[in-house]
Amino acid sequence: MTATPVPDLPLLDGTTVPQLGYGLYKVPPADARALTLSAIDAGYRLLDTAALYGNEREVGEAVRDASVPREDLVVTSKVWRDDNGFDKTLRAFDASMARFGLDTLDLYLIHWPVPSTDRYVDAWRALVRLQAEGRVRSIGVANFHPHHIDRIIAETGVAPVLDQVELHPWLPQRALRDACARHGIVVQAWSPLARGRVLADPVLAQVGAKHGASPAQVVLRWHLQLGNSVIPKASSPARIRENLDVFGFSLDADDLARIAALETGERTGRDPDLD
Repeated sequence: MTATPVPDLPLLDGTTVPQLGYGLYKVPPADARALTLSAIDAGYRLLDTAALYGNEREVGEAVRDASVPREDLVVTSKVWRDDNGFDKTLRAFDASMARFGLDTLDLYLIHWPVPSTDRYVDAWRALVRLQAEGRVRSIGVANFHPHHIDRIIAETGVAPVLDQVELHPWLPQRALRDACARHGIVVQAWSPLARGRVLADPVLAQVGAKHGASPAQVVLRWHLQLGNSVIPKASSPARIRENLDVFGFSLDADDLARIAALETGERTGRDPDLD
């Protein structure tokens, strides 16, 4: 199969991240190795997992067994909320790397700020240290509001290269995207299809029919045209390939306006400030 070229987005630290990747949330460990290899074979070069997902070991096996060089792949993982804090985050990273069986990690994120425990700044200091030691190439955050980002920058002088947040047509996160743009931070969308629930909207079916695309492809194309990075999950090789096949059409101004009208503010996950 000819790999579909995926654009790279520049990061603040001089590296890049593919704009579209394969998300492994809720991919069972028993399936993760085979599906990750399918994704790599299809042309994905960004693989997104986390300690919480329970499949780091299998993702690492797939990376080691892949038909493409290790340096061509961007592997992301995240420290779980219970391990926020300087020493706990360092230990959590060591545990993740032992499961991966890899020498270095490409992108490491704080999974949730959990402001009620007030340990995310110390967790960020741990990530800064890991990057300085060369153990991780790039560091970022997930589920951070602008004020969480402003605080870690103010207290450490180091900005995250990426903020991975819930983002889909119901929740386009305009204010957060604007704030990240001011800092040069890439926004990456998890739950990019609102866990599939947004796909039932007839507007997406109508836009898809216009372009010969599925509702999911329409939403993923919308993300790309907003400038987001996006990591859809898929549980079959066919869906993996379909999600990557979004570079052969473009949404026009009318399409984008109709999708913008779907905004409701509804989340499929929790608000990070209520943690």
